[in-house]
Amino acid sequence: MDESPEPHRPHIPPLPRAEWTREVGEALMVMQPPADSMYARRKADREKDGARPVAIFGVLANHPALTKAFLTFNRHLLYEATISDRQRELVVLRVALLRRATYEYAQHVLAGLEAGLTQEEIERVTAGPDAPGWDTLDAALLRATDELVGGGTITPSTWAVLAASLDRRQLMDLIFMIGAYETLAFALNCFDLELESDLAAHPLPPLSGDDSTTGG
Repeated sequence: MDESPEPHRPHIPPLPRAEWTREVGEALMVMQPPADSMYARRKADREKDGARPVAIFGVLANHPALTKAFLTFNRHLLYEATISDRQRELVVLRVALLRRATYEYAQHVLAGLEAGLTQEEIERVTAGPDAPGWDTLDAALLRATDELVGGGTITPSTWAVLAASLDRRQLMDLIFMIGAYETLAFALNCFDLELESDLAAHPLPPLSGDDSTTGG
């Protein structure tokens, strides 16, 4: 009897590249990375190695109108936001951990390392804002993430710390960043995508300490 495991079947499978229409191509081109960005380097490395398109783009290809709308928003957050790349990756990793979003977490471990987070800092994100070692702003960014994901708002005390270092546009970008990547975490968890080989090396770790902010 053949007892080989069943192949992984995502809930919404990626659309094969051969079936991508011009509308799909136009929608995905919204996320074309700036030439000097770390995402452009990663894209070039994948193409050089002959890797298949990133799975999430294959899934999004099933609905080009939605994809174009969401990626237009996501492009601002990823390439044009007023908070730093490092700050972005810090909060996205925390969102992925809180929402147990394996695919999102693995993608942003790689992005976080390129954006200036150390491996030790990435591991410390699992312990949250009260872990020793964060500076005041980093701790406030993580605390704001926990508060938004868990309760839908930022408490006055956390807001005061953030506002001491961030201007209005940075505060707005931060809030929309957390919300957008929580939405993406929901989608990725529902799609149940298989990790690409470079992502499988970064499994989702357990949260340390109190994770009650997620309702778990």
